[in-house]
Amino acid sequence: MTLARFAGATDPGRRRRRNEDSYVIDPPVFAVADGMGGAQAGEVASKLAAGAVKEHGADVESLVQEANRRVHQRSLEDPNTSGMGTTLTVAAVEDSVVSIGHVGDSRAYLVRDGNLEQLTEDHSLVGELMRTGKLSAEEAGSHPQRSMITRALGTDPNVDVDIFSVEPRIGDLFLLCSDGLTSMVDDREILRLVGEKRGDLQGLVKVLIKAANKGGGEDNI
Repeated sequence: MTLARFAGATDPGRRRRRNEDSYVIDPPVFAVADGMGGAQAGEVASKLAAGAVKEHGADVESLVQEANRRVHQRSLEDPNTSGMGTTLTVAAVEDSVVSIGHVGDSRAYLVRDGNLEQLTEDHSLVGELMRTGKLSAEEAGSHPQRSMITRALGTDPNVDVDIFSVEPRIGDLFLLCSDGLTSMVDDREILRLVGEKRGDLQGLVKVLIKAANKGGGEDNI
């Protein structure tokens, strides 16, 4: 399998003073982390997770656990970061598969044959309510607790990680993103923009960020 092209960027959005999102482009490993915590703790958490991804090789289970260890240890040692955490979604491109490791409500998508498929499950309150049929997708978009996540890195010594793999095909496009994109831009619009710009991935990244800011830019992207 040949990894043809890749691109990435992040933006603070229109409402936040700081950017607590971090991302990794270090082929064959890619990741996005969305930090949470008071003061600058969210920024610290996401950067620690990203650093672990860069340093820890391509085994997604071990690198996510190492990221969790680093964030949790720092939160114990530094009172200013107590209780911090971060999402982490990782994709490692191997010989015949793309391995995904996932904790939180950032997302991994696959664009194939003109369709957009969400590969990961949101570890969030509204995600759980949707999976049990107690909340519709429309209701989830305006739920007052839509930003509450139920699983994150750093909050406990060990973390339960969703691990799975996808067999890629020629022409597949994978998208990793924080909820600063998906809370502002729906799947239909994301797919439309991918269709327009998939020949220019850096341009695609820019128009996705622009669309999220146009939609309100309420979070880091």
